[in-house]
Amino acid sequence: MGTLYEDDIIAWSEQQAALLRAGRWELLDHENIAGEIEDVGKSEKRELQSRLSVLTSHLLKWKFQPIRRTRSWKNTIREQRTAIRQDIKKTPGLKLLISNPNWVAGAYRRALIDTYAETSLPALPDESPWTITEILTEEFFPE
Repeated sequence: MGTLYEDDIIAWSEQQAALLRAGRWELLDHENIAGEIEDVGKSEKRELQSRLSVLTSHLLKWKFQPIRRTRSWKNTIREQRTAIRQDIKKTPGLKLLISNPNWVAGAYRRALIDTYAETSLPALPDESPWTITEILTEEFFPE
């Protein structure tokens, strides 16, 4: 049997919240609290990267498979753009990621892998053919 944190994170979180509210600093599980706070930020970053990858993958399919374009692809592109805008509005610190070329390139690499796995298109560009501004612009659909 492990610690409460290892055995029942829900009970642990409720216990830690009660200790915080009671000002019982000496009883807090500082290390695991710090880890959980860091994980919140990591989760938000992963979600943003996932959304950007899905968006970019659909833009790649839109560009390189024009005869297969569907309303579903268009809806996914719009939904992901809307969700990204909402995520950034809710968590402004995420805007720094969108302005980081290396981070955006990582999201593009993931989109490439996903797009190739789904389509087997042989000639997808190694680097994004679009800027992050184009990718996130509501009216942008590559022709």
